[in-house]
Amino acid sequence: MLRVLAVDDEVPALSELAFLLRQDARVEHVSTATDGGAALHDMVQMIADGERLDGVFLDVRMPGLDGLDLARLIGGFPAPPRLVFVSAHDCAVQAFELEAVDYLLKPVRPERLAEAVRRLSAAVAPPGAEEDLETIPVELGGRTKFVARQDVCYAEAHGDYVRLHTAEAVYLVRMSLAALERRWAGAGFVRAHRSTLVNARHVSELRFDAGRVVLQVGGETLPVSRRHTRQVREQLVRQFRP
Repeated sequence: MLRVLAVDDEVPALSELAFLLRQDARVEHVSTATDGGAALHDMVQMIADGERLDGVFLDVRMPGLDGLDLARLIGGFPAPPRLVFVSAHDCAVQAFELEAVDYLLKPVRPERLAEAVRRLSAAVAPPGAEEDLETIPVELGGRTKFVARQDVCYAEAHGDYVRLHTAEAVYLVRMSLAALERRWAGAGFVRAHRSTLVNARHVSELRFDAGRVVLQVGGETLPVSRRHTRQVREQLVRQFRP
């Protein structure tokens, strides 16, 4: 059962969101706050009182401390709650960069909110409790395309960006490879090199080539650094063990 906090400076929208959340059998408790400062105060108090907070449904545009700044502060908590952004504007890319579970467009539809609650439940559940349904928003010529995480064969560092390689195309996402590795921990991805993160599901072969370990991922041959060799081998054993 989930314990969540809903934050929105528009009282009617906040009341409707809280009402819909309370109708969901997966939600145990809903707290509310009408601005970012009040939400931050409430969360600090919850931590001090030892209360559990699983998720925050967070409006993006608020006076004073807005949703994006509040999300960055929440990310610094020792055990931060998971985030679901709620906005009248498309914030998919920012939501992904801040490691949000989902984002909802206003006005919030009950069936779409139910899906966000499902994703939140999966995010706080033990690894392997839910199938991998996460999608990654990428910008393409003014459009936002959603790429399924399970379709990513490997990710490659590219300056301040990461290239996501799928069987069909390559997509660019503005975030660090280290942040992506943290976000996808437990989802079958393993660091093979300082510049590559590999989806073990797409590895067809591990072999020695000219004295070094390499992985066959689709049509690509990717080197494995000595530092990461043991971790890669152990991950592949876990991945394919009956």
